[in-house]
Formats: sequence, C-alpha cells, structure tokens
Amino acid sequence: MAAVALTLVLLFAGAVYLRGWLDRRSIPVWRACSFLLGLLATWVAVVSPVASSDSRMLTAHMIQHLLLMTIAPPLIWLGEPLIAARPARDRRAGRRSSVEKVRTELGSLLGHPAFCWLAAAAALVVWHVPAIFRLGMRSPAWHFIEQASFFTTGLLFWWPVIQPWPSAARWPRWSMLLYLFLATLPCDVLSGLLVFSDRVSYPIYLCTPQMAGFSPLEDQQCAAALMWTCVTVVFVVAGTILSIQMLSPQKEAISL
Repeated sequence: MAAVALTLVLLFAGAVYLRGWLDRRSIPVWRACSFLLGLLATWVAVVSPVASSDSRMLTAHMIQHLLLMTIAPPLIWLGEPLIAARPARDRRAGRRSSVEKVRTELGSLLGHPAFCWLAAAAALVVWHVPAIFRLGMRSPAWHFIEQASFFTTGLLFWWPVIQPWPSAARWPRWSMLLYLFLATLPCDVLSGLLVFSDRVSYPIYLCTPQMAGFSPLEDQQCAAALMWTCVTVVFVVAGTILSIQMLSPQKEAISL
C-alpha cells in the first residue's frame, strides 16, 4: 500500500507540474523533462525493486541514497516547479509586488547556504552511524523518515546551487564552487572508511542473503566506491556548469 500511495503522490506532482507547464509556455521543454526525470529518479529510489533490495545489499541502499540526495533534487529544481505550480491569476502584471514579497519570504525561509550544507552533511553522517543505520533498516517508520530526510536535505542542499525561483542569492555565485567542493569531504571520508575497512560495518548484511554474488565486505566496498565516484562526478559537472555560467555574459530568463 505504501508503494501505491507514493506512486500516486509522484503522479499527482507530475500532473500538477504538467498542467502549469502547459499553461505557462515560457518554461523550456528541457526543464519539464528535467522535472519529470527527477520524479522518476525518486520513484526508482522509493518504489522500484531497488527499494526492496536495500535490506539485502548495501549497494542498493547507496543507490537509494544517491538518487534521493544527489540525482533527483537538482533535476527537480532545474524544472522550476514553483513557477509551474503558481496559479495563473498570480501571473498577471498587477501581482508583481506580491510575487516579489513571496519570493523574498520563501527564499528566507529555506535558509542560508550554510544551513543547507550542514543539513545535508548531517543527514549523510548520522544515518550512516551503524546503530542509527540498523534502526532505519529494522523499522519501516524510521526507514521512511530516513528516506524523507535524504530527499528533504537533498532539496535544501541543491537550492542555493540551482537557485530556482523564488530563491535569492545569499552568497556570491563563485562561492558555490567552494560549497560543492566542501560537500565532497563528508562523502570522501565516509566512502574511504567503508572502502578500506577490513570488516563489515553494518552487521545486518551478515544475516541476509547476498545478491549479485557479492560477499558482505565486497558489497560494502562496492557501495562506498559507487558513492565516492557518483558524488564526485555529479559535483564536478555541477561546478563546471556554474563556471560556464559565470563566464558567460548571457543568462536564461523565465518570465514570471
């Protein structure tokens, strides 16, 4: 039932977005595709067979984590969902002042980039502490909270990087390069500890049948290497795009 409910929620979010996108033709097609790909990545993480495999393989759990924190959030923000979701009556020229007010208030509510960075780093570190990891794997309620925290902090983390409407820049744009670089450090430390460890850090996987012919230790090393590689590649790509944007005199604008 939970899988059906989550699927319906994601389908509803996609339908709301597409309705707004069709009504608001100024949002490019590639942004709509990005948003839908973000929803698809979220579905793969929480509903597809990957979701049911995380109790048997740490690699599957890591794929979930990467989809929810590193892949889906930037794709969703690139789709400008808050623009597409705005009621049509609020898009008239007479509402410009109220739009700016909402923009300022919501941008302030979502917080400072330092808070966004710390929230994502805390979620990553805390949920990979062995005792807390075991709690999340043995309790469906805590497992849901774990996934929700990954997704929420992922959205927070990428908010100042993507800067979708109605975000307001709190730091100079170049500082986002340092922001991304520093974000690799918790991942590097955690990945390094798991890759080079000579014992299984999460004993729960010693008691479950393994998939893909991996031993529990090999599974742990594969999961850590996957996180290390994927996070590095995604952040390098994001940093490269930011650098190109800063060096380019032109910037894409979406009318409000």
